[in-house]
Amino acid sequence: MFNTRPAVIATIAAFSVAAVPSPIAAQATGDLAVVQKSLQSLVTMTADFSQADRNGKVLTGVLTLKKPGKIRFQYEKGVPILIVAEGGALTFIDYSVKQVQRWPIKNSPLVVFLDPSRDITRYAKLVPGYDPRIVSVEVNDPKHPEAGRITLVFARDAAAPGGLMLQGWVALDSQNNRTTIRLSKQKFGGPVSDNTFRWNDPRRTR
Repeated sequence: MFNTRPAVIATIAAFSVAAVPSPIAAQATGDLAVVQKSLQSLVTMTADFSQADRNGKVLTGVLTLKKPGKIRFQYEKGVPILIVAEGGALTFIDYSVKQVQRWPIKNSPLVVFLDPSRDITRYAKLVPGYDPRIVSVEVNDPKHPEAGRITLVFARDAAAPGGLMLQGWVALDSQNNRTTIRLSKQKFGGPVSDNTFRWNDPRRTR
């Protein structure tokens, strides 16, 4: 059985980062506006992802997103885990133990992807960096500090929505479980069926 639970929970629950963000300055506000535009321009996306935990264990899969409010993390064959957001809830399904857990999307840091109306400039800070081609943003909700923080990493790319290509994110939960998500083969704007976000409930017996 794969011990994926700590890394997966770190991805969807409490987030924090090792880097200390700088105060938002005039130029930082400009970059945050670019990030805001990029996230609002993102309607559908598919991408391959790799998920690495603090022990170096790597899992891969396919990420599918459709706004508003839908996302699916389909893990590689043999990993009995599925994460789906739909209907206002983020659902974690572990088929190996027939367990289902749900969280309101609004309480998950992944809301920054799923809610196009969310003004991230109210709770986001740029993370200082040395490469001007990279934009890193730390996001947290001061009203819900228990939700932690998530650091989004973008690369400037004129071909991407809003001029920024989402590269992935980094998480560190309250149990010190660090998780890094890296994206590749990103595709935007293609048709995505709502059926993509349906899932089988392992608790149901025939």
